[in-house]
Amino acid sequence: MKRQNLSIKAKHVINLFALALIILFFIFLFVFKEKLNNVASKAILTQVDAEIINSASTYVDSLFNYQTNNLDYHLTLLEFGSTGCVSCKRMEKVLIEIKEKYPMAVNIVFLNVTLPENQYLIKYFGIAAIPTQVILDKRGEEFFRHTGFYSTKNLSVQIDTRID
Repeated sequence: MKRQNLSIKAKHVINLFALALIILFFIFLFVFKEKLNNVASKAILTQVDAEIINSASTYVDSLFNYQTNNLDYHLTLLEFGSTGCVSCKRMEKVLIEIKEKYPMAVNIVFLNVTLPENQYLIKYFGIAAIPTQVILDKRGEEFFRHTGFYSTKNLSVQIDTRID
């Protein structure tokens, strides 16, 4: 009888230990999600071939380098997301607010990651999770990146630091 009670107690201890490990794992993921996303992005970037780099950099330069294409924008906000993503839908409202706040200064471009024609840009920018916001300066060079929901207030701070 005592042996059976010990066995039951041991099972409870093992179950509690396993539960504690699972909880710690999720806490670890939450605390280090930005670092993990950066590692994943760098891994994607190492797999990009020269053809993608050339075509994407030409595309970005032709559309978002406002010093050479003579458009009046100061910045480009690239939003990598999906129409079926809950956080992306929340970001949609933020993008509308940013567009209203900076109508002539910020060019906002939504890139749906589910569309095949956007895959080379996803690889070029090393997008590992959505939503991801990438802000390009007037020369079409990235100066800011964030993954996940980002408020209008926080985006405005990033934009205000770069508008001429």
